[in-house]
Amino acid sequence: YDWANAPPCSGPRKSGLARVVAVDEMREAPCKASVLFPRSGGNIHSLTAVTPCALLDVLAPPYAEDLGRPSTYFSDIPIPSLPGFAVLEEADLPDGFRVAGAPYVGPELTIDMDSMYN
Repeated sequence: YDWANAPPCSGPRKSGLARVVAVDEMREAPCKASVLFPRSGGNIHSLTAVTPCALLDVLAPPYAEDLGRPSTYFSDIPIPSLPGFAVLEEADLPDGFRVAGAPYVGPELTIDMDSMYN
């Protein structure tokens, strides 16, 4: 999903109208990396494991609640009368969900800031 309209400047969203960017893409190892940008390309995404797996999520810049970059989880509510859109509402973490953070020590990342915010 991407937000259907620009987010307010007052901070991260708790809910709102979102449009579907991609549906049911199946990824199998090995596969190319996916790149998501803050305001486009499906940055609000869901993952469903078909088999036991691990996900490597390299964030640049990383999540930082105090800097306005929280890691937020949403429930989606489809809108039958508006195909391709859903209402997203902030949700608690699923039971048993675990995240382990670590500093990135891989190759240097180059970020084109112009493309990040377009």
